Amino acid sequence: MDESNRYKKLPNKSDHMCFGCSPVNPCGLRMQFYTDGHAVVSWITVADHLCGWTDRVHGGVISVILDEIMSWSALYLLKSFTVTKSLTVDFLKPVFIGDTIKAEGRPVNVKNNKDASMEGILYNSDGELCARSTGTFLILPPKVAKRMGVLTDKTIQDYERIMET
Repeated sequence: MDESNRYKKLPNKSDHMCFGCSPVNPCGLRMQFYTDGHAVVSWITVADHLCGWTDRVHGGVISVILDEIMSWSALYLLKSFTVTKSLTVDFLKPVFIGDTIKAEGRPVNVKNNKDASMEGILYNSDGELCARSTGTFLILPPKVAKRMGVLTDKTIQDYERIMET
């Protein structure tokens, strides 16, 4: 299922502990992100300590994956810092622990440079649609993100480099 050669890998920082995307969080998902310029994707194999019923990925973990892929889509494709305002998830098929799943995110609509509507999709290794999400993300100018304590000057600089790749 390796279609990653169609995509360019996005850089990530290694000095944070985000549950979704930190490469150093020992309990996290360690998501890596790729883009073709239209969408951002990630392939994840969810560890068994994140199960819900029996051998299924917990719905909260599925929600995190979709939130994360939409956030990175906004960061890279919209060149914007964002925070999640709302998130809706439709669980369509079970997602199994140990299966390599594909998350895909893309912008749907930007409203007045304040809000962005995003879409997230999750496929199993057979290419079947398992979950779909829509989210509204508040677009944060760097000064506002800093004032809110969401980002530091260094974090802003680091992620602005990612946005430029």
